[in-house]
Amino acid sequence: MWLKKKGLILKKTRTIKENFLMNIILMGSAYILPFLMTPYVSRILLPEGMGKISFATSVLTYFTMFAMLGVPTYGIRACAIVRDNKEKLSQTVQEILLINIVMSIVMYSVFIIALFNVPELSENKFLFAVMSSMIFLNVIGVEWVYRALEEYKEIAIRSIVMKALALVLTFILIHQQEDIVLYGAITIIASSGSYLWNFISLRKYVDLKPHSKYTYSIKKHLKPISIFFSMSVATTIYTNLDVVMLGFLTNDIQMGYYDAAVKIKMLLVAVVSSLGSVLLPRVSYYLSQGMTDEFKRITSRALNCILLLAVPLAIYSMLFARPIISLISGKAFLEAIPIMQVLMPTIIFIGMTNIMGIQMLVPLGKENWVLYSEILGACVNIAINIILIPKYAAYGAAVGTLIAELCVFLVQFWATREYVVSVYKKINYKNMFIACFLAGFISNVIIKKFIISTDIIIILISVLLFFFIYGITLILVKEPEIMNVLENIINLMKRKK
Repeated sequence: MWLKKKGLILKKTRTIKENFLMNIILMGSAYILPFLMTPYVSRILLPEGMGKISFATSVLTYFTMFAMLGVPTYGIRACAIVRDNKEKLSQTVQEILLINIVMSIVMYSVFIIALFNVPELSENKFLFAVMSSMIFLNVIGVEWVYRALEEYKEIAIRSIVMKALALVLTFILIHQQEDIVLYGAITIIASSGSYLWNFISLRKYVDLKPHSKYTYSIKKHLKPISIFFSMSVATTIYTNLDVVMLGFLTNDIQMGYYDAAVKIKMLLVAVVSSLGSVLLPRVSYYLSQGMTDEFKRITSRALNCILLLAVPLAIYSMLFARPIISLISGKAFLEAIPIMQVLMPTIIFIGMTNIMGIQMLVPLGKENWVLYSEILGACVNIAINIILIPKYAAYGAAVGTLIAELCVFLVQFWATREYVVSVYKKINYKNMFIACFLAGFISNVIIKKFIISTDIIIILISVLLFFFIYGITLILVKEPEIMNVLENIINLMKRKK
């Protein structure tokens, strides 16, 4: 909703809580709906077929990364700063979008050459060709504009609609192992189908027609984009190189095991990262207006909340990895259990670096530190993968990812120590881990005592028990953030009465 004031066109912003809720829905839809396909599809395509899809997705992620440069993050900051002025916003969007379009043409040319000359790609040529549409869709998706304007509701609705469509198509069309290319196309609908809708609706917020009154300057974007692009390269390397190296050094079956574990990890990362990703436009705006106290207050609370959520999620998933893998992917994927258990602590590290890096260092103009941390993470990941993958396959890749995420966390902790040391000191780790221990111990005892053997029943009962006991324990010890949430719920209920 646009408001007029003093010759400017102002965007009415929603509260952090509203944005957080919408972003949970958005990020949840990005993983939950496709996740619902997995129990069905994995039993049809089996580890080999799922491995091929995972390998194609990871390789094409690199081409998409070069086409996008660093725009998904830089675009949010650049547009958030000028979002109160529609003319400046429109000019900024046009400039950045032009850069993206030129790069996408270049990357499609490189992709076509690779498709016919790299054996690992050409042997699944049709699958790669179909899934390469993700490059084009990501470029025109302009989700960074909607995030800068804090229009999470719109992108959440579109995402859910397209993912629901993909889910229906999966059950209708995928029936045998030979349907792998068709499933590849459906995964693109699920992940990127809403981007075309985003582009069509963009005219509600910005003017896409070039105007002579605009003083275009592509050059001013190139330096910051190059920094964000370098960050994107480093991040993509250490988050996707494990899958790519598995594809070149092992086989599709090992990739299938790894993919099963990574899917679960990424679903939980989406939940943990939901709060952090809504903060970037808001904290960028606060800092541009000199509101440093608000910046410190929001980021401090965010770090505390992320830990309170990420730690129990990681511990629960490690304890109940077997029924989770068995239910979601099937008995053929049981070798993914230790892989998943190794990956689970990364949920904590990623949650914290999402706040310290993208939500603190970037708005502070210290994105170089994010780049340094990610370069270190990429180098560590490559080195460990080279050593461990040939011998331990998918398990070795999981160890490399865990150590890489720890290195990224340590560098960003050092870079933000001025702000975060006091926050970390105030967190009551003892209460948190006592709550997790009680929750894990009691849920395990009850499930074993009643000899529950059905995977879905184990998960339903263990989730309810674990998180109920965790929450009650934190309430009893009066954990401040939990008490704040409880107070908000009580106030909301009173208002409804």
